[in-house]
Amino acid sequence: TMYFLFSLFSGLMGTSMSIIIRLELMTPGSLIQNDFIYNSMVTTHAMIMIFFMVMPAMIGGFGNWLIPMMINTADLCFPRVNNMSFWLLIPSLMLMISSSMKSVMNGVGWTMYPPLTSIQYFMSSSIEMMIFSLHIAGISSIASSINFISTILIMKNKNYFLSNLTLFS
Repeated sequence: TMYFLFSLFSGLMGTSMSIIIRLELMTPGSLIQNDFIYNSMVTTHAMIMIFFMVMPAMIGGFGNWLIPMMINTADLCFPRVNNMSFWLLIPSLMLMISSSMKSVMNGVGWTMYPPLTSIQYFMSSSIEMMIFSLHIAGISSIASSINFISTILIMKNKNYFLSNLTLFS
């Protein structure tokens, strides 16, 4: 449930950025006077929607909800790892937002294309903050994945074989 609420909050944040982007495209120069701020908002919108809305809802939310039901257990194998995985997302999101609010932020796009993120092209720490934020979100996803795999392997019924599991789990 907490993953779904976090995804809802992140989705509202990303949607508000999308509305601002579309209003700016409707009448250029009306809301955002600086091109760098517009590009930064497009980059941050994409990162938030992918890594802080879709992935926590699909992996964290549905994984925590469906995997125990599929193997008929009450909870995941390591609840503290699950808790750590969720609470890593919040500082990661805050770091992502603070990196986009730095005075000089370049919109490098959601692909983080290497020439645009290199030190020769861009000498601000905002790119490093954004990449570090994605690393923290990645650690959260890896911790969830390890918890899901160990739950399936350790807590499943002994008479229930891995070949009987659905493709999702």
